[in-house]
Amino acid sequence: MTTIATTNPATGEVEKTFDALTDEEVDRRVARAADTFASYRTVPVERRAEWMNAAADVLDREADQIGAMLTTEMGKTHKAAVAEAHKCAKACRYYAEHAAEFLADRRPADPADVNARDAYVRYQPLGPVLAVMPWNFPLWQVIRFAAPGLMAGNVGLLKHSSNVPQTALFLEDLFRRAGFPEGAFQTLLIGSAKVERVLRDPRVKAATLTGSEPAGRSVAAIAGDEIKPTVLELGGSDPFVVMPSADLEAAARTAAESRCLNNGQSCISAKRFIVDTGCADEFERLFVERMRAKRVGDPMDEATDVGPLVSEEGRAEVEELVADAVGKGASVLCGGERPDGPGWYYPPTVVSGVTPEMRMYHEEVFAPVASLLRVSGVSEAVEVANATGFGLGSNAWTRDDGERERFVNELDAGQVFVNGMTTSYPELPFGGVKRSGYGRELSADGMRAFCNAKSVWVG
Repeated sequence: MTTIATTNPATGEVEKTFDALTDEEVDRRVARAADTFASYRTVPVERRAEWMNAAADVLDREADQIGAMLTTEMGKTHKAAVAEAHKCAKACRYYAEHAAEFLADRRPADPADVNARDAYVRYQPLGPVLAVMPWNFPLWQVIRFAAPGLMAGNVGLLKHSSNVPQTALFLEDLFRRAGFPEGAFQTLLIGSAKVERVLRDPRVKAATLTGSEPAGRSVAAIAGDEIKPTVLELGGSDPFVVMPSADLEAAARTAAESRCLNNGQSCISAKRFIVDTGCADEFERLFVERMRAKRVGDPMDEATDVGPLVSEEGRAEVEELVADAVGKGASVLCGGERPDGPGWYYPPTVVSGVTPEMRMYHEEVFAPVASLLRVSGVSEAVEVANATGFGLGSNAWTRDDGERERFVNELDAGQVFVNGMTTSYPELPFGGVKRSGYGRELSADGMRAFCNAKSVWVG
């Protein structure tokens, strides 16, 4: 049986446990979602925007308390958790402002070209959407589905990670307090084994998942069998390419910030640092210096840069990956050893000499651990960057226009950020290619992902 509980990663202590919903309770919530959708889909977008702005107001007003909850449940620093709450508020306001524009009828052709008096595309909601979400950005990754989804007229059923139940329940309460109808957004406190039952329910029309590759395969297989649309974001092993023309100080500073973001547990954080031999020694020196300077400690302390990993199992897996690399010839330039004391801490670590024989070369490392790889020239940099099954984000540092265009065109990723840290914005589509998943969240693309693009022809 899945344990649904808040376990503080800074202490390793269980702080609160929750009972999972019974099958009967889940069925009632699914029925409520379907009933709510029948009327909610007709609510004017202007009214939905009022409610969405009210949700944003709650997020901004209560950011400090919300941040403390996130920190307690999954260990991110309190300052980062507060920033996450404010980012969610921004996304809510963005969709409140732009939903009418994104959902407006679109005329892709002159009606005469299709022998019509009028012809257009109308975007309409699909119905209840199941969202299977992870723990690492427990608020943001839900809001980036919920804000466009609710504004489009869909209703949401959230199956959150079992280690962030308080955040999951807060999200349901958030939308209720904001004025959305009862049943517009509901949390299902269930284990992963119950997901299939919900997804196969004919009243559930689609699913979105952010999480591991195995979880994505499972949801995609079930949804495919049921012929239901899905959007999957399955993580990445993002490259951070540095060329000799780059501003090395800025690159090293950003590299350390990216690798330690969210205690190293971010899907689009840089993980593989691919550096041209013409600047490798200097970048390595600057990067290691900045990684060593990161302060590890109590995530509630505002001076802390890096808090604990989310679980004891997560830390053990990282230790195995580092040990595998060292055993096959890699060198640890800083970090690499767990500190004494309670909590699941692991220090910022830089591993150089990583080769294809090492697990770290191919697998996503969910910790503040960086792989350093040296290459000669743009072509080898692109080859090494693409030598992974993942393709979520990517980062390139160069002041050469020709190099920039090659990276933009040739890196196999859903995003390419040049001379800046990879992140997500409500205004830009977010998603990956290859084993990082398919479909897009955010922007107009994210809103329309769960809409029926209905072609209308009037003779």
